Amino acid sequence: MLLMLLLALGTYWLMRSSSLFATPRVEKEVRRDPDYEMKRFSVKTFDQEGRLKSEIYGDQAWHYPYNDMLEISGVQMRNYNIERGYYTVATAARAITTSKATEVELIGKAHVLRPAVIDKQGRALPRVSFKSEYLHAFLEEERVLSNMPVELMHGESRIEAQNLNFSNYDQVIELRGRVRGTLLPRGAVSDIQVMPSSSAEPSQRPLE
Repeated sequence: MLLMLLLALGTYWLMRSSSLFATPRVEKEVRRDPDYEMKRFSVKTFDQEGRLKSEIYGDQAWHYPYNDMLEISGVQMRNYNIERGYYTVATAARAITTSKATEVELIGKAHVLRPAVIDKQGRALPRVSFKSEYLHAFLEEERVLSNMPVELMHGESRIEAQNLNFSNYDQVIELRGRVRGTLLPRGAVSDIQVMPSSSAEPSQRPLE
């Protein structure tokens, strides 16, 4: 009887250890619906030294955990280039952005603006503005893409095109499709904007 009991226990142990008899694991389905929602909100991010890097304002937002993206309605964003001494503003009816606000798709009345400014090297940079129904902005890389008609303002010059690929770092603008515009000589920089001091309290008012 003892030998039979040992044989039975051994057989049970083999069945439990064998992958053939193991209970199949059920893969947990990735959640596709929002895990939280915000209304009339503002979010600010800071670098390791406590300097303001970005601000996001919105009427309503939904966070999707499967790709860590935010969908925002009535969005206004401001990204600060601390090293070079200026900032970029982005607004749209709707936006899809990374949680760190470094990349954003602007949909509906999209507008990206870098005001005229004197940078930290003392250079006068003209106002740069993009308007379209769709803009894909990489704020830290200072790149703007669009596969829809877009209006570009650089200082007093104005250009319209069907597609756009702009890199501020490389100072390269690629325009495709029907292109037309007015190019004017670069004049004095007007409406100079000053980036807030890193020690100053961040502004609580909506972006302009």
